[in-house]
Amino acid sequence: MDKKQTAATVLIVPGLREHVAEHWQTLLEARLAKVRSVPPLETDKLSCAARVEAIQRELEQIDGPVILVAHSAGVLMVVHWAACYDRPIKGALLVAPPDLEASWPENYPTPDSLRANGWDPLPKGRLPFRSILAGSSNDYLASLDAVTRMAQDWGSALVNLGAVGHLNPASGYGEWPLAEDFIDDLDH
Repeated sequence: MDKKQTAATVLIVPGLREHVAEHWQTLLEARLAKVRSVPPLETDKLSCAARVEAIQRELEQIDGPVILVAHSAGVLMVVHWAACYDRPIKGALLVAPPDLEASWPENYPTPDSLRANGWDPLPKGRLPFRSILAGSSNDYLASLDAVTRMAQDWGSALVNLGAVGHLNPASGYGEWPLAEDFIDDLDH
């Protein structure tokens, strides 16, 4: 299989999950020629600062234009990174961000634990690069209204993906070809 060529290097920023082979980001990474992924943290897994530094370390390894592709808490990591660093970014696809004000299922960190680890307050200023924020009408981690407010705060183009849950394997989504369409849009 030929890998898809992009002008920019795609940096995949996963959320708090461990490596999941059937996740759309993992599958996307296998299909792209110019791609890197922020590796999972071994320690301080809930530390926002450690996550931001992991993004920066990966970006320091990339020459040329970059497109960020973030999912879930990875979206929040990108927004915190953008508030700390000023490297030019060609664009960002930000998918299914969690709402720090929402009540989440038991198997997720609590909003209080994330606040204690530096995730809140979430930067609200316009991102210094073009971004597409994709949300779901039935995501259990964030309402579409909350995602709409984030898009307004960050100056992102909002895309309502419909009823796709959290756009992860647990919601029935592994393969997600639409991601490549959004990347193509950001790459041109």
